[in-house]
Amino acid sequence: MAERRQGRGRPGGERRGGERPGRRGDAPAERGLLYGRNPVHEALRAARRPVRRIWATAAAAREPWLAGASVPVEVVDAEEVEAKAGTTAHQGVCADVAPYPYADAARLLAAPDPFLVVLDEVQDPQNLGAIARTAECAGVTGLLIPERRSAEVTPAACKASAGAVEHLAIARVRNVADALLEAKEAGCWVYGAAADGVDHTTPDYRGGCVLVLGAEGRGLRPRVRDACDEVVGLPLRGRIDSLNVSAAAAVLIYGALQARLRA
Repeated sequence: MAERRQGRGRPGGERRGGERPGRRGDAPAERGLLYGRNPVHEALRAARRPVRRIWATAAAAREPWLAGASVPVEVVDAEEVEAKAGTTAHQGVCADVAPYPYADAARLLAAPDPFLVVLDEVQDPQNLGAIARTAECAGVTGLLIPERRSAEVTPAACKASAGAVEHLAIARVRNVADALLEAKEAGCWVYGAAADGVDHTTPDYRGGCVLVLGAEGRGLRPRVRDACDEVVGLPLRGRIDSLNVSAAAAVLIYGALQARLRA
């Protein structure tokens, strides 16, 4: 492949369409709340942040993992769980937890041959959660999101990730383009995702690797794209001209993982 220097990159595909933050049940992470069986279960398993109290319906309280929980479990009716969760998507379980423990981006970059995913102003918590789930399953080192104009790790994002955010390291950065330059200085190759990029199977993704995906509809911002070493894309054979960002992320993450495993 081409001479390796401090950075090289890749792309993904995306579009904006359905990004709609601020819906019910999507309170800021500082609220200290989780709802849904998988998010609460994984928070207990990961033990990265304290789970102070759990409210559950009688049916949910019979789940083996909940029956043996080491924190207080109060059996209440579904209406009370809904009132505490602020949503009907609670699956009979809601928990009072500490705020989400964001990771340090510099420490993620310092890992041996890190594999990082960066989201450039992806604002839908459902997309953030879905991408975090894929990233955690693929063994990604960590996920980087901007501090502003981006979805945060809210209760809705936790639910969408099926609890994966409790295991995956997620860091917030002040400026995405600057973070990519720092990644290249650390020896990573940076791959941005865009429809006009080279075929995503072209790079080998060895060593430090950063995959950058932008918001649906708008894609990567110009300065972020300019900070990428290479832009990669996915073939679109049908009549729809784009993939949801979380679907594109799944293909690109596993494509990069397979290349890294082959290497």
